[in-house]
Amino acid sequence: MSNKIETTNLDLYYGEKHALKAVNLNIVEHAITAFIGPSGCGKSTYLKTLNRMNDYVDGVKITGQILLDGEDIYDAKVDTTVLRKKVGMVFQQPNPFPMSIYDNIAYGPRIHGIKNKKKLDEIVETSLKNAALFDEVADRLHTSALGLSGGQQQRLCIARCLAVEPDVILLDEPTSALDPISTLKIEELLMELKDRYTISIVTHNMQQASRIADYTAFFLVGEMVEYGKTEDLFSFPKDKRTEDYITGRFG
Repeated sequence: MSNKIETTNLDLYYGEKHALKAVNLNIVEHAITAFIGPSGCGKSTYLKTLNRMNDYVDGVKITGQILLDGEDIYDAKVDTTVLRKKVGMVFQQPNPFPMSIYDNIAYGPRIHGIKNKKKLDEIVETSLKNAALFDEVADRLHTSALGLSGGQQQRLCIARCLAVEPDVILLDEPTSALDPISTLKIEELLMELKDRYTISIVTHNMQQASRIADYTAFFLVGEMVEYGKTEDLFSFPKDKRTEDYITGRFG
């Protein structure tokens, strides 16, 4: 069990608001780590620090350290384009580009310099297969991605993320807008993908965390209160606040 990402004393401020408070958290390679906690507790904010998505927010100040494979991702020399190729992100609402299914997947590889059609065809097919979507869309790759169902669109977004060969996949409540069947498909997909990728998922659904996550971190008011193996955290929480949250006393 080795750590892919190591976070030490991470503080994040939005202007005056202290949104993350001295977060210390290691994310294990080739495992699924879930971040749970009530709305506004800092779990999505923390997720976005892992590929510097918070760079786009005005007035953000971050102190502390996040190491990816031992390298500080907030070092001034870090190229965020390269970082975001390595650490991909899938959002809460499926957000396919208004173009064909094929062009959605080929978009990232093209940006990173791949122009050869045969190579792009391979990447598109492999990425869609890895996202368990290829069989459903093989005969309409050149039709608009916006014609897909919500669940298919979200798997397309995962395929688009996989197309640039990331090491880490971040997912911010990826199933909250989906029906139960689509949710199950995404959960099964993530369980298959963890052998090849390190996966971190923000979820408001504790059942989902207990079903798919190897490790779980509980956030509350900007603090990372408790972290451990999922079964331990749910069965034997060490902190009273964790116990109160998972037994439904608040949240």
